[in-house]
Amino acid sequence: MLDLSPDWGVILTHFAPELILVIGALGLLSYDLYVRGKDGLQPWITLGVLLAAALATGWLYTMDPAEVFEGRSAGEVFRSGAFLSDSFTHFFRLMSVLTAGLVTLSGIAYMRGKTAFKGEFYAFVLFAALAMNLMAGANDLIVIALGIEFLSLVSYILTGYIREDRLSIEGGLKYFLYGSITSAAMLFGLTYLYGIAGSTSLPVIAEAVRQPENLVVTHLSTFIVPAALFLVLAGIGFKVAIAPFHQWSPDAYQGAPTPVTAFLSVGPKAAGFAVMMRLFITVFGTPELSATWLGVLGALAGLTMILGNVAALTQSDVKRMMAYSSIAQAGYMLVGIAAFGGTALMGTTPLGAVLFFILAYLFTNLGAFAVIIAVDRLTGSSSVSAFAGLSKRSPFLAIALTIFFLSLIGIPPLSGFFGKFAVFGAAVASDMFGLAVVGVLTGVVSAVYYFQIVKTMYFGDPAEGGALRPSPGVVFVVATALVMTLIIGLVPQPFIEIANQAVTALEPIAGSMVAR
Repeated sequence: MLDLSPDWGVILTHFAPELILVIGALGLLSYDLYVRGKDGLQPWITLGVLLAAALATGWLYTMDPAEVFEGRSAGEVFRSGAFLSDSFTHFFRLMSVLTAGLVTLSGIAYMRGKTAFKGEFYAFVLFAALAMNLMAGANDLIVIALGIEFLSLVSYILTGYIREDRLSIEGGLKYFLYGSITSAAMLFGLTYLYGIAGSTSLPVIAEAVRQPENLVVTHLSTFIVPAALFLVLAGIGFKVAIAPFHQWSPDAYQGAPTPVTAFLSVGPKAAGFAVMMRLFITVFGTPELSATWLGVLGALAGLTMILGNVAALTQSDVKRMMAYSSIAQAGYMLVGIAAFGGTALMGTTPLGAVLFFILAYLFTNLGAFAVIIAVDRLTGSSSVSAFAGLSKRSPFLAIALTIFFLSLIGIPPLSGFFGKFAVFGAAVASDMFGLAVVGVLTGVVSAVYYFQIVKTMYFGDPAEGGALRPSPGVVFVVATALVMTLIIGLVPQPFIEIANQAVTALEPIAGSMVAR
């Protein structure tokens, strides 16, 4: 029998990114006590910790599991554990540190003078990255619940972080109230899964639902399994802001400090999709069981794309507009998961298409928000009128935001085009033509509200004269996001391979699916 006794060296090695984030957050709080909350090295310590976590993740990416585990595969060692350290987890570990790092850099100047609690703010950013990692690697219902609630609590606090701002407090409160309801629904669904299988381990639950005679309550499984899926979907759907669980998003995005809004638009969304893919595919990925939820995800994807893009048309605040844009982008991601089981298109599997879309979305959306952060900080407003004449006040920011919007629309050869091409292609390969058509048409609708901002930037008259000079952190983030948006669009194949490699951790069950 395979010896799976604890090897603390192996365990510590594969928890290195999480340990770095925990130690870094606690060290940051200690440093903040030392400087008594004054401006200091808080953001730079945060960036150093995130860089160390990224290097640790990169090291794990390149390791040969056979050398570390003495001939055993990483899957064999961690399959029975509550946390998986595999290629899928590594991908989202990098997403978490990239998101937290770019948000930190773009928000340094913005947060200066906004709050006296600087150390706590940056520590919460590190804790948010940690929670995202836990969600991505969760292999147990308890870890899933703890990871989601941990990230939710941190997000609530960050949203309402500016105590003197009424909108910030209002957004945080609404976020908390909606989150409490959906979290209760999700936990209820998780208890159903535990009740029918007698275990919180995903592999054990997966084995039980594939062999109904092993279920604890076989006579109720026909009802309980679909009910559990829908309840859990409510909790995860809230986290990724898909319709109809999106109501919190516009108010939270508008009220939160703009760097926090940038984080909310990418971080929780990526982590939520990681949990959705791991849970639904690991446990319910067979052809018989997937029929329960693939159709539902397809319907929700269509509803989310339509609602997000149509509602964005009437917004006069750019942060609210980006909230609805983010909802629509979640719908596009959901298309790839709904197409699970279809054939690969041009070397991209449906799940690989989702991860590729998330990677492209990360740089495009955070780049756009970096521009919004600069405008908000220097004008004191995120309304559409605040962007009037931006092409004259800061040509670099205006050109960059135009490129990011073009990428979000899906114009070639930018990264957003290939992200949408991948997920819509997966839908077509899975005979979900209607969903692909809805995605393309709603993408055309999105051009209307994006170009409303572009028109204002180039043809509007600024309320104030003079140049608008962004901070060095914003310039760095915008430049980095621009370069990556172009590189991913012009040379997508290496990034497609990274995405496909990441989903190989889900292959044992994905491979059992038949092409529809």
